[in-house]
Amino acid sequence: MIDFRSDTVTHPTAAMRRAMYEAEVGDDVFGDDPTVNALQERAAELLGKEAGLFVASGTQGNLVSQLAHLGRGYETIGGATCHIVTWEQAGHAAVAGTAVRQLQEKPDGTFDFHDLEEAFRDPTDQHQPITGMVAIENAHATSMGQPLSLEYTRAVGDIAHKHGVPLHIDGARFFNAAVALGVSPKDLAAPADSLTFCLSKGLSCPVGSIVVGSRDFIARALRGRKLVGGGMRQVGILAAAGLVALSDGPDGMIDRLAEDHANARRLAEGLADMDGILSPGWIAQPTEGPLDPSRVATNFVFFKVRGEPGAFVAALEARGVRMLEYSHGWVRAVTHYGIDAADIERTIAACAAALKETSQVTAATQER
Repeated sequence: MIDFRSDTVTHPTAAMRRAMYEAEVGDDVFGDDPTVNALQERAAELLGKEAGLFVASGTQGNLVSQLAHLGRGYETIGGATCHIVTWEQAGHAAVAGTAVRQLQEKPDGTFDFHDLEEAFRDPTDQHQPITGMVAIENAHATSMGQPLSLEYTRAVGDIAHKHGVPLHIDGARFFNAAVALGVSPKDLAAPADSLTFCLSKGLSCPVGSIVVGSRDFIARALRGRKLVGGGMRQVGILAAAGLVALSDGPDGMIDRLAEDHANARRLAEGLADMDGILSPGWIAQPTEGPLDPSRVATNFVFFKVRGEPGAFVAALEARGVRMLEYSHGWVRAVTHYGIDAADIERTIAACAAALKETSQVTAATQER
């Protein structure tokens, strides 16, 4: 089975499994797991921050960052389709006791600078919440994984800092963005006061994410992690895989993300040649035009099918290929470690066959 549902389905590499088996461990809640400490230091160094914190997931990383930056009743400014808003079960409200002032993103995942400026609250008005943070998602998943440029990130950071609030980057696929843009992760992270990235997506680790920032911020985030039950013990067994993923040697997983991007672009090119494959458009701008492969910059491919997406996905799975029936009537395919160029060609052929089958069923139904 070729599984495109998400890059979270990756399995750890042989080098990661060896490192996990051999990992030196301690009690991380006491701060004495040497492998966790080494991973946190490596992540902070790689992204140019003072300290790091290992957490269970990207969602937990975003939540503890909000707990560290914000007081109850404060407000974050963020995109309307970002992960914090749409896919984290309103943890900002349920746990952190905060709100999100949502800005509508454009098809490239950015929002307008004027809208951002206008979104800040008046701290002297007792009726308004206090703006406490600006958040962006990079790469921006819903826009088909668009990487947000260094120039854009700097501009958002400058506006946030002018108003005296921190910039947080939800960087679940941050290294995908850096590789796609051809910039160093440290430079792309520089405008941010805090950043979280996932180890368990394109970097192929089995579990975990990292939050980085200043030492004071990480101390507050650590308290937040404890609050949400995120304290773990001999977690160096998991952190060892992260050290492999972030290494500079041949076992490192950052540079190889370019392979995933190339595979995603080839898949989009193959799909674009098929009658019945359509552009996903944009949430605020639905369209029925052809799929544009040039929009595939990282490892995400979104598209629509002429007909029922669920039937297409089922027909595809019967041919040994899994994709995800997504919201908005979209189908999602995410490339990752374990999918190679030959798998892409097999998938293109399976998509053509599944499309033909479901089109025939749709036509027969309409005739009846």
